[in-house]
Amino acid sequence: MTRLKARIVDLIEAVGPMPVNEYMALCLFDPRDGYYTTREPFGAAGDFITAPEISQMFGELVAVWLYQAWAAIGRPMPVTVAEIGPGRGTLMKDMLRTLSRLDPALANGAAFAMIETSPRLAEIQKQTLGATPFAIDWHEAIETLPHQPLLIVGNELFDAVPIRQFIRAGADWRERMVGLDDADNLCFFAGAGSVDPTLLPRDAADAPQGAIVEIAPARTALMAAIAERMAAHGGAGLFLDYGHLRPGVGDTLQALRRHSHEDVLANPGEADLTSHVDFAALAAIVRAHGLDAHLSTQGNFLLGMGILERAGQLGADAGQAARDKISDAVERLAGPQAMGELFKVLAVVPRDVSVRPFATAD
Repeated sequence: MTRLKARIVDLIEAVGPMPVNEYMALCLFDPRDGYYTTREPFGAAGDFITAPEISQMFGELVAVWLYQAWAAIGRPMPVTVAEIGPGRGTLMKDMLRTLSRLDPALANGAAFAMIETSPRLAEIQKQTLGATPFAIDWHEAIETLPHQPLLIVGNELFDAVPIRQFIRAGADWRERMVGLDDADNLCFFAGAGSVDPTLLPRDAADAPQGAIVEIAPARTALMAAIAERMAAHGGAGLFLDYGHLRPGVGDTLQALRRHSHEDVLANPGEADLTSHVDFAALAAIVRAHGLDAHLSTQGNFLLGMGILERAGQLGADAGQAARDKISDAVERLAGPQAMGELFKVLAVVPRDVSVRPFATAD
C-alpha cells in the first residue's frame, strides 16, 4: 500500500467517502505524496511521453501558430508569451528557439512566463531553460501575469484537472464516490443523495442504468480565467489534449504508470490520473467571453501547420536512421492511429480573427 493510499483509507474511515474529484486532487497534488509533487512523470524513464518530448517539430509548429496569432491581432507590444502546465520545459525551449528565429524583435521584447504549481517541476523547468538568453518568470496562477496581451499555450493541461462523476441509479443520478469495501479496500460506489439532472450533459437524459457521466467544474473555471484575461487584455491561446469534440456518456477516468494503464484505485500518488477533455464545453466557455473558439484534431492541426514540410527539411541532410526517427515522430504526433485523432486542439482568438489552419467559419 502506498503512503498516500494509507492516508486516504484513514481519511475515509474518519470522515466518510469522498467524491472522485477530491480523490483525484489528493492523488495528483497532495503536497507530501501527490503524483506531480513527488515524481518525475515525463519521458521514457517516467510514466508517459508528451508530444514535445517526441520531436522538436511539435514545439516549433506551436510557436509558428503563436507567432501568426500575434501578427493577426496587430503585433501588440508589450506581450506575454506563457505556457501553463509546462512539464519539463521542453515545449517552451523549442518555442523560444523558434520565435527568436521568426522575429528577434518579438523574442527580445516579449515577457515569457511559466505557470506552474509544483515547485519540484518548476526547478526541472529552470534546468531545461537554463541556457536560454531570454528572461522567464514563474507564476503559480494566471492571475499574477502582467496585465497586457497574452499568447498562451497549454499541452496536456486539462486532462489532469480533477473531474466529478455521476452514475445512473434508478430514476436518479448520484455522485460517484470513493469509499471502502468490507475488507477496507478502496472501491467506487454511488453516493446517497440524488443530483439535479440539469447540472449534467444533455446526453445523460437517455443514459441507461449504471451509466457514468462526467463534468469538470474546475476545468471550466480555469478556462474561464484564461478567457477572461484574453477578453480584457487581448491575445490568443492554443490548447492541446486528449479528449472528445462532442460531449458524451462514459467513464474516461484512467491511471497511467510506467507507460501502462492500471486500476485507478491501485496506487494513489504513484500513477498519473487523467480523464478525457470535453472540448465542446471548453469552447462554450470561450465563446461566452466574446472570443472565437476553433476545434480540430491534433493531426489536422499539425498537417495544416506544415509538419510534413518541416520533417522534410530536418531529414534533408540526415542519415537514414535519423530520417526514420523523424518519420516515426510524424506518425506518432499526427497519425490517425496514434495521437493525431485521440488528441484535439482548441484555438482561442478574438472574434473574427483568422489564424491558419483555422478559418473564421470553424
